[in-house]
Amino acid sequence: MKKICTLLFVVIMISRLNLFSQESEGRYVPETDPLVLEKLEKWQDLKFGLLMHWGTYSQWGIVESWSICAEDEGWCRRSNPDYTQYKKEYENLQTTFNPVQFDPSKWATAAKNAGMKYVIFTTKHHDGFSMFDTKLTDYRITSPMTPFHSNPKANVAKEIFNSFRAEGLWTGAYFSKPDWHNENYWWPNFATPDRNVNYDIKAYPERWENYVQFTQGQIMEILGGDYGKIDILWLDGGWVKKMTPEEIKSEINDPAYKFTRVQNQDIRMDELVVKARQKQPGLIVVDRAVHGKNQNYLTPENRVPAKALEYPWESCIIAGGSWSWVPDANYMSGRTVVQLLVDIVAKGGNLLLNIAPGPLGQWHDDAYRMLDEMGEWMKVNSEAIYETRAMAPYKEGKVCISGKGDKTIFIYYMADEAEPVPAQIAMKSFSLPAGAKVRMLGSDTNLKWKKEGNGFSVSLPEKLRKSPPAKYVWVLMATF
Repeated sequence: MKKICTLLFVVIMISRLNLFSQESEGRYVPETDPLVLEKLEKWQDLKFGLLMHWGTYSQWGIVESWSICAEDEGWCRRSNPDYTQYKKEYENLQTTFNPVQFDPSKWATAAKNAGMKYVIFTTKHHDGFSMFDTKLTDYRITSPMTPFHSNPKANVAKEIFNSFRAEGLWTGAYFSKPDWHNENYWWPNFATPDRNVNYDIKAYPERWENYVQFTQGQIMEILGGDYGKIDILWLDGGWVKKMTPEEIKSEINDPAYKFTRVQNQDIRMDELVVKARQKQPGLIVVDRAVHGKNQNYLTPENRVPAKALEYPWESCIIAGGSWSWVPDANYMSGRTVVQLLVDIVAKGGNLLLNIAPGPLGQWHDDAYRMLDEMGEWMKVNSEAIYETRAMAPYKEGKVCISGKGDKTIFIYYMADEAEPVPAQIAMKSFSLPAGAKVRMLGSDTNLKWKKEGNGFSVSLPEKLRKSPPAKYVWVLMATF
């Protein structure tokens, strides 16, 4: 059994954060398709979603995919110094993957009760192992080489989408554009020095075209009907992209760029998106970290922007340990995840929280505990989350604000650990409209407030302070 220590997963988080900094918060190309624009507006109302990374790698409790990548980075390190032997053993995990405890309805119920409104599931990560019943490769969960293939729930992507859809959640398919198992991406004729395609695409155009057809074919399988209505296509592996000669030259000359081969890895995204929306009209497409019209919303990774952004965005955040399952995962407290959601919502974003299933198809008990705590808070305060929009100044100290429609403002007080409800909640840089009525969510008591300079203060009676309706964040609603 091979395991990577907790320290390594901290390195993974920090390193990927740095890698993701290439995605500038000022670079966004607005969508023009009216169906997509309508759906994006609805997606911005949802606010809270679930991301799940799951694959054969969960059996070793290691980082997803990256240990077979021959880059000298913290998240790519492996315990066996013989790379060839290690990769063979890694790919052989297919023959022992048997998640007999897989129960997607239990996950869907827990997510719904926590207030989540959509799910993004890894149909395929960079290692190429398909968690759906693809007809284009045997490296899949439904292959006879995989023990779980005989289980009635073997097509796990389909089972997950159906279970979450039955609970009223939107469904989204994570799909990796690079596929390190496919011989038309990593050709065994050459070494694989890094994450990129390992041959000269201009010298072998037929091989690359085979890869384009394979990639588009797998995506069309997911969107073609057997998996039901798919709301979001969430594409990862931003280095697989169309590049102009000028962009290639710029990357080659960038001292921070350290990969061995810079190429135009064009899988014809414009063509793909047209075909995808013929199958799924209004489909939201997220071509992560690739500037252009096929990135309908941006996805800052393991971080929250310092300010509100002017376009749709979603922070994807690890809830416990790693993107992938690790045996000793340390999950967020209820207070941490509630305040994280509020901070993101106040800035106009969505929170996509990652929970990783284990080798038997199980979640950690602490994942359920975290979601239960979140659900208790949402029972009282959910109307201050869904369908809200950012309002300047967004946040002042421990106080955040957001708006809903033209007549409602929410004021969130982010309590410190074990902090009692304060006698007053106030802001100096923002004031409520004259005549506004204020109460705390979960209480019918009208609260007294007054204008103070350019700000306001709301007084909270002792009875409410001694027995608040919720924990972690107290929410005031002002209507006018």
